Amino acid sequence: QLQLVESGGGLVQPGGSLRLSCTASDYTLDYYTIGWFRQTPGKEREGVSCLRSSTNITHYAEFVKGRFTISRDNAKNTAYLQMDSLRPEDTGVYFCALSIGECDNRWRDFSSWGQGTQVTVSS
Repeated sequence: QLQLVESGGGLVQPGGSLRLSCTASDYTLDYYTIGWFRQTPGKEREGVSCLRSSTNITHYAEFVKGRFTISRDNAKNTAYLQMDSLRPEDTGVYFCALSIGECDNRWRDFSSWGQGTQVTVSS
């Protein structure tokens, strides 16, 4: 099974920034849609952002548009989620995953989940 490792979470004050990383080992991300998801307290896991590697098409959930940016470093085989203007409601565990499907608001066919990284936004 494909393995992904997330990192970069932590504690940040409201309005602050974090950059999450999602690294794949032993295979390339070139053929996948990379997705970032989160599990916030009291809510089901939800899609945050995705990037289709072959086309560079991106998609963002409404609640992060204008604040978060997804990107990818081919040389490092790593995807990133730059999170700016963080809010307390962004607190949760953030996961990355891969899909062979499209990057859109359906968030379909994602698998190969990482272990997650905790993001806490609090003063």
